[in-house]
Amino acid sequence: MSDNILVVVTGPTASGKTSLAIDLASRYGTEIISADSRQIYKDIPIGTAAPTEEERGRAFHHLVGILDLDDYYSAARFEADAMRLLPSIWAKSNVAVVSGGSMMYVDALTKGIDDMPTIDDATRQYVLNLLNQHGLEGVLAQLHIVDPQYYSIVDRCNTRRVVHALEVSLQAGKPYSTFRTGQAQKRPFTIIKIAIEWQREKLFERINTRVAVMIEAGLEAEARAAFAKGNFNSLNTVGYKELAAYFRGEMDRETAIARIAKNTRVYAKKQLTWLKRDPDIIWLNPDNAFEQACAIIDNALLHK
Repeated sequence: MSDNILVVVTGPTASGKTSLAIDLASRYGTEIISADSRQIYKDIPIGTAAPTEEERGRAFHHLVGILDLDDYYSAARFEADAMRLLPSIWAKSNVAVVSGGSMMYVDALTKGIDDMPTIDDATRQYVLNLLNQHGLEGVLAQLHIVDPQYYSIVDRCNTRRVVHALEVSLQAGKPYSTFRTGQAQKRPFTIIKIAIEWQREKLFERINTRVAVMIEAGLEAEARAAFAKGNFNSLNTVGYKELAAYFRGEMDRETAIARIAKNTRVYAKKQLTWLKRDPDIIWLNPDNAFEQACAIIDNALLHK
């Protein structure tokens, strides 16, 4: 075990991850790796609540706004990218900070990810065409045929997860479920996972406020410009899906905005369900989260 520490600032959407991560990075003279599956894309900073230029000026952020909207990315790629970045960050400080609420990314980095086959372009295009022509139900139907075990447990509203499972099954010629060992890998560094624990009503208030701020900041125009480039999987997420329905005339603007807030709250509930299953997460009081986090990190550094 090395003297290096990885501080993972996670938690549900709108819980204050970015602010806390920046404060910690400033305190320990280090850099931040974003563990957000949408902030990694260019052209959608408002809807993904990406760190602003001012925030990025306070602490250097890796893996933010680096991919085009049609680029493919995955938890496995995130694990590889983060593990590649960490040594250079630790060369400057014993503490590295990861910030994000994409739980599969956090798990991939902290626990490792099962060895999956690389998906070739032909397989990826086949599944994409299936999705475009027959929707998620078409992809699910084929997943049910090739991997009924995983089909029975997958979140059938999670397009990315369903698509990935079918891609792996087709590429490997055997079910995706056979690759899922669930064995956590040992990491040669100390991992500290923290999250700010809000009362649910207060968290939902913060979500509603954030959505209003995003609309005021120009989310609608951002979404129109993004969809003008194509209907990419990177846009198949809360905020953009609802506005796409508005653009198609399926609902009015007010309904779309209300739906964004509602679906964001639903997403936060799913994140909390996932997070509460992880006994390693230390939950911080919102009133003094930074001080609590520093005490935990300082104690870990002291006992190295």
